Amino acid sequence: MDSDDPPDPRVSPPADASSAATPRFEDLYCQVAPVLFTWAELRIRPEMRRHIDPQDLVQEVWLRAVKRRSSFDPNVSSFRAWVLTIAKHVMLESFRNLRRAPMLEGDLATGTRMFVLQNCPESITSFTQRLAKDDSVRRFLDEARRLDADDQQILVRCGLEERTCGEVAREMELGEEAVTKRWQRLRAKLRGEGWAAEILGG
Repeated sequence: MDSDDPPDPRVSPPADASSAATPRFEDLYCQVAPVLFTWAELRIRPEMRRHIDPQDLVQEVWLRAVKRRSSFDPNVSSFRAWVLTIAKHVMLESFRNLRRAPMLEGDLATGTRMFVLQNCPESITSFTQRLAKDDSVRRFLDEARRLDADDQQILVRCGLEERTCGEVAREMELGEEAVTKRWQRLRAKLRGEGWAAEILGG
């Protein structure tokens, strides 16, 4: 294996007293992958779908997260927030690359993908493919897409990204009280749905 290749998560390091109870990186990632896939589906605009596929993005984020795994600090953020931060950088980078390549517009129009994926474990590839067919994910997406634009953004930012209502209100240029009430209403509506709880975390 080349020294720049990400470590294979299927090869677990020797256990010691401090790490024996720590979940494997791959297990942690698979727990947040449905959230990441749902987030990507809602964030990637229809006109970008020819070039940025949610499944590809989930796998690209895996590769980058593995390389940066030593930077994850559970005392600073949750694993979910850490992974979504990486995902935002990946998505913004992809959008910038599309905007900066007008000379390739003809080629891009044929459906060229932004990501050339290498060294992604088969276990992650297979899992990602199953996400696209997962009943909870599909039902959550169907419900989200029925919302108006503001409620959908609040669901994505407060529910998936787990950001505060105050922060989201400032970004959306809405009142914090209005965002808080709308998020509470959305959360109450979805809380009793098992398929939604799997994405929102309860």
